[in-house]
Amino acid sequence: MSGNRISFVCLAVALSVLWGAPLSSAASLHVGAASVSITPDKPVALDGQMATRIAREVQSELQANAMAMESRDGEKVLEQAIFVACDIVGVKTEVRARACGELRARIPDFDIRKLIISATHTHTAPVTTEGKYKIPDEDVMRPAEFVEFFAVRIADAAEAAWTARKPAKAGWGMGDAIVGYNRRSYFEDGHGQMYGDISIDSFRGIEGPEDHAVEVLFFWGEDDSLIATAINVVCPAQEVEGLSAVNADFWHPVRAGLKAKYGNGLIVLGWIGAAGDQSPHIRYRKAAEDRMRELRGLSRLDEIARRIIRAWDEAYEGAQKEKFADVPLVHLVKPIELPQRMITEKEYEAVKAELAECSADPLQYRRVAWHEDAIKRYEAQQAGEIKPYTMELHAIRLGDVAIATNDFELYTQYGIQMKAKSKALHTFVIQLAGPGSYVPTPVAVQGGGYSAVVQSNDVGAEGGQVLVNETVAAVNGLWAEAPKNPS
Repeated sequence: MSGNRISFVCLAVALSVLWGAPLSSAASLHVGAASVSITPDKPVALDGQMATRIAREVQSELQANAMAMESRDGEKVLEQAIFVACDIVGVKTEVRARACGELRARIPDFDIRKLIISATHTHTAPVTTEGKYKIPDEDVMRPAEFVEFFAVRIADAAEAAWTARKPAKAGWGMGDAIVGYNRRSYFEDGHGQMYGDISIDSFRGIEGPEDHAVEVLFFWGEDDSLIATAINVVCPAQEVEGLSAVNADFWHPVRAGLKAKYGNGLIVLGWIGAAGDQSPHIRYRKAAEDRMRELRGLSRLDEIARRIIRAWDEAYEGAQKEKFADVPLVHLVKPIELPQRMITEKEYEAVKAELAECSADPLQYRRVAWHEDAIKRYEAQQAGEIKPYTMELHAIRLGDVAIATNDFELYTQYGIQMKAKSKALHTFVIQLAGPGSYVPTPVAVQGGGYSAVVQSNDVGAEGGQVLVNETVAAVNGLWAEAPKNPS
């Protein structure tokens, strides 16, 4: 899809809303899908690294891909949801607020609480926070300008998907693909490190688990043509994260590959699972992996896309044999409170020392602000002004599938817990449906290092476990007595 032109397809799924009861044909869900470009039309600062990067080149289009669902019993609305998956680092609060305000005015019959905006976490997409980086005063799009553009484009995609709803069928399946690698190592002295050198004598192991499942939703039109798919991969889109160019990372060749098979009208939503300690960067056997890839004549992005598409094909092979026109749909929206990570005096002194070390270097602008934010949190904590982190949890049942969201870069161990304890056949965990910040495990906190230190965490290991418990309770409640949405 080129420029800012909206293309969309329509679909719908007949669904029941009776949880755990025999399926009924009384309810039908009208679903539409749409895609818009969110690529800036001028140079822009890129997010996700400690140094300022200015992109003056677009290597692949950034997209917001949307899918809207509404179940009805005749003319009576029973349930609603709109998903918008974006090639961006995270979904800042002001972006969501601006998009909700725009969309509320356009489709007043939609319950705006049931809009889910998530990020693929590419590090080659624009900055959305003013003051995060020192951006030159030349012809570069300011973060506030991009936020305004981005929020409107989210609303464009959501509105187009909502308008496009028509009947269809749904299915689900899974395959396996090695895409994400745990990027944290631990060493003989007990310390942990993201991307630590694993070739040295003191290396003792990879700190946490990986999850190589690729779980997929499919939607077909009444003529059995495939018109939308959502792909849940436990890995952020960060293979080319260090570039100074706009790039959708591996989701671009994934979308291109699937469209080549099934037509340009196919809408592909990329959902990132609990992947706070994961990366597509190969951790060991890299030379052997690179040799095989080069013999096949593939770039690293194309290799990753090839693996995801092969797993998608495995899922599709089975799922196309079970196309459901009558399945339950439930969408619970629940605000939850998570304890913030408390900063100890020892940690505070360590942050102050690191701040003093880098303050004199103008190239460390981002790192200085990172340390300063932690100091401000400590001061607020000492003044008794720290409140729990409030997050909006979405828990959705679609037939045998559960979908659960969170705001964070959530370590994979927490996602594994959610999946293991869920009553659903497949449990899709969507991280970064909010502004982000890492949620580490207790083991990572003990080891320290970037992503597990106080500068990296609004919510710590205690809050991570609360999030697991709240998510599992919400998901499993969808297979029991019908829950009530808070007003």
